[in-house]
Amino acid sequence: MSTLNEYLLQKREAGLKLKELTAQTPEYKSLSAKVRAKGRSGVREIRIRDFQIISDSPEDYAGYSLGPSSPEIQLGVLGSCLTHITLIQASLRGVSLESLEVEVSGQQHPLAGTEGYEGIPIYPHNITYKLYITSKEPPETIAALHEAVEKACPIYNLLLNPQQINGEVVLSAPRED
Repeated sequence: MSTLNEYLLQKREAGLKLKELTAQTPEYKSLSAKVRAKGRSGVREIRIRDFQIISDSPEDYAGYSLGPSSPEIQLGVLGSCLTHITLIQASLRGVSLESLEVEVSGQQHPLAGTEGYEGIPIYPHNITYKLYITSKEPPETIAALHEAVEKACPIYNLLLNPQQINGEVVLSAPRED
């Protein structure tokens, strides 16, 4: 049965090369995503680089359930980032991992923010995660790995330390055909 240990060796090499390159030219990396609501369905088409993700609402919120909702994607993004950073930290520290899985959950109330429910957050909250690790490493090694993951995970830290978001509306008239 294949484990993550072979991949961790590759990850370590790639990480060391990236660190070396970044040290030579330390620059900020721009990130972007573009989202478009599609016609009659309202499905959100998320485009990031050459990739597309579909987001939709469940049927009970005028959706067609063609993809996960934005809050569900956010939990998935947190889980993906925690997984990736765990792999990076394990590779850099020489920690052996047979398998790794992350489960993220949270709550969101459908009436949050409306009259009578003003005290309930409109955003996902009570977020928890579990790292399921199979490893021969001692518990203290895994505890140190977990601490390093929480320190280095960008999405985990974004959610703990929210950023100011600046927005604007660019209005254009509809095309007349």
